[in-house]
Amino acid sequence: MAKPFLQIKNLAVDFATRRGVVHAIDDININLNKGEVIAIVGESGSGKSVTAYSILNLLGNNGKIAKGSITFDGMNLENPSASLLKDIRGREIAMIFQNPMSTLNPIRKVGDQLSDMLRQHAQATSQTAPRKVIELLHKVEIQDTKRVTNAYPFELSGGMCQRVMIALALACNSRLLIADEPTTGLDVTTQKSIMDLIMGLVKHRNLAVILITHDLGMAYQYCDKFVVMEKGQVVEACDDHSLFTSPQHSYTKKLLAATPGISSKVEHLTPTVPVELSKPAVDVEKKELLKVEGLVKTCILKSQGGFKSQGNTFNAVDGVNFTIYQGECVGLVGESGCGKSTTSRLIARLEQPSEGRILFLGEDIGQVSDRDFIRSPRRKDIQMVFQDPTGSLNPRHSAFQLISEPILRLQKDFNKANLKDQVYQLAEKVGLPLELIYRLPHQLSGGQKARVGIARAIALNPKLLILDEPTSALDVSVQAIVLQLLEHLRREHNLSYLFVSHDLNVVRMLSQRILVMQSGKIVESGETAEVMSKPKHLFTKTLLAAIPQLAS
Repeated sequence: MAKPFLQIKNLAVDFATRRGVVHAIDDININLNKGEVIAIVGESGSGKSVTAYSILNLLGNNGKIAKGSITFDGMNLENPSASLLKDIRGREIAMIFQNPMSTLNPIRKVGDQLSDMLRQHAQATSQTAPRKVIELLHKVEIQDTKRVTNAYPFELSGGMCQRVMIALALACNSRLLIADEPTTGLDVTTQKSIMDLIMGLVKHRNLAVILITHDLGMAYQYCDKFVVMEKGQVVEACDDHSLFTSPQHSYTKKLLAATPGISSKVEHLTPTVPVELSKPAVDVEKKELLKVEGLVKTCILKSQGGFKSQGNTFNAVDGVNFTIYQGECVGLVGESGCGKSTTSRLIARLEQPSEGRILFLGEDIGQVSDRDFIRSPRRKDIQMVFQDPTGSLNPRHSAFQLISEPILRLQKDFNKANLKDQVYQLAEKVGLPLELIYRLPHQLSGGQKARVGIARAIALNPKLLILDEPTSALDVSVQAIVLQLLEHLRREHNLSYLFVSHDLNVVRMLSQRILVMQSGKIVESGETAEVMSKPKHLFTKTLLAAIPQLAS
């Protein structure tokens, strides 16, 4: 019987820390043949990425393979030489890393980084590299190639950097692709096109793929084999889709229950449900909170040299109109770059609108200057939870300082003696354990940082929360808890939400109404159930068709 193309046998990895040795993974066994796609699923800290990093010896100076073996096409990789690693990394085994912003070189242009990869592994010469770079960018759905090749990573959005990272991984026609959360920052249509591209390579080049993901719908749709990891161990493995229809381990059942689907309800995602969610929502009289009329944001494009050209403009937000009533959640969906985040920032007054009105409780806050709005009483009524909890939290401040900051800065009549109690109450309200309250952001998990961001946003008792992809980087189980928390807070405090997301199943559960955005315009709007079940616009139908679903 032929040996597997990739064989991981009894693998254990240890990390040396100041507090002693940490056993990250133990007794991992994975077999993968050419042309197969295997999914490794589990929560953050379960050992998924460590298993993948072990294959390419990316464990760092304090990490080591304690026991076991890794064999790739007959080559032993548990103790590889430097020359062997240099030869196989990128050319034989490619990897799509989870965080492209920290993986791409921040001081080198995107086109140069792609060219470097092609030339390093003899895939192009200095003459042919520019053409091949354009071809790679087109493969990952980047049309504005001239701008992107001349841009540095910090000048691109997170989703655009993710596409560049995927292009780098596909550059050298490798035989094994390790994809660590490859589509986390992408909208559903781009996600589908990227995964279809990878599946095309599996079919035509016999590419083997390891897909590390928290999206069980994607795993179900694209993978042949499945491995479920918890606390550094494989708790369930399956060579067919029976994992989704008849899971055996309680942890697998928990992950499946927490995954949003077509008929999912937010109160059913976890076993423990806040009391308010077990009761039907109380109908209240609709009171108009926010009204946006003819909102426009005109942006000036940069020329190739990086300077702004006054004659080269476009409307990132183009004549947007919608209303949010008190106590309701309105979902805003669309592809990356359609204007969702810009609209959010305009309403939060983090950017100045070019035209239109932003009426908040009848007052046009769009006409107030940035400086005056900071001093305005309305400043505390509109708060924002940002997409990246790590990037939006000051790394030098503890969770206590981060939550208390808006109270100290904007709440003039607060009682200094009661500040500690206020912060503790906010932490308890969002489910942040009090023993973590004095930790720095890097000492918290993704879900815990998301809770700090929410606690900070509700510290001033706002009337409107703008949620910009608040759960996009979270595991399904953590996402389920955060979604229930948001719904609980909305019902308890009669909060209003503008919920920006590319996950339409999440929007379906939380939102009463939905806005579909394309190229800066609202192309469809209405009651969530109506838009989701009977979409009228072609773009809405395309978005809905692209959602990966579990077995019904």
